[in-house]
Order: sequence, then C-alpha cells, then structure tokens
Amino acid sequence: MTRIKRGYITRRRRTKMRLFASSFRGAHSRLTRTITQQKLRALISSYRDRVRKKRDFRHLWIARINAVVRDSKVYYNYSELMHNLYKKQLLLNRKILAQIAILNRNCLYMISNQIRK
Repeated sequence: MTRIKRGYITRRRRTKMRLFASSFRGAHSRLTRTITQQKLRALISSYRDRVRKKRDFRHLWIARINAVVRDSKVYYNYSELMHNLYKKQLLLNRKILAQIAILNRNCLYMISNQIRK
C-alpha cells in the first residue's frame, strides 16, 4: 500500500488557528489542541459579552435618567417618566435621554414639564 501525503491543507488550517491564538499565553498559543479549545472559548466569550454590553449600557442609561429625574425639580420617578413619554408619543430612547440628563438637565426638566401638562 502506498503512502498518502496529506498535503498543505491541514498545515494551512493550523497556521490560521495559530495566527488567531498568537497573543494567548503559554500552551494556549503553542499546542494545537489547546489552541482549538481556547479559540472556541474566546469566540463564545466575545459573542456573550457583545450581548451583555448592550444590557449593561441600558442599565447605565436607566440609572442616569432615574438619578436626575428623582432630583428635587422633577417630582416623579423613572417609570412614570417613561410611561408619560409613551403616552404623549415622544420617541426619545434611553440613550438620548441619558445624554440629555447629564449634559443639559434644564432640557430634561422642560421635557418633563411638557409631559405633565
């Protein structure tokens, strides 16, 4: 039986994986099996954290809006503000409201007073 040479395909696949894992420490950048495991783990973690980042920013925006809304000039809390925004059909998302709350509080007070009327 003749010997079959595998060619360059496997080597090319492994070098691609090694390039991906070149910044990893220790055996995670040298050994093929651990490289594949770490690559899979890194891709899973990056996907999970991309989803989590959206969640964390939403929590941050809500906390910022709530802190400003509970200030002495506005007399109700975050949930009532959002409810009244939807009732009056003012389409401002939480990111924009948080930026307004931090950079220009008077503008947020004007918006809340218009909603109340």
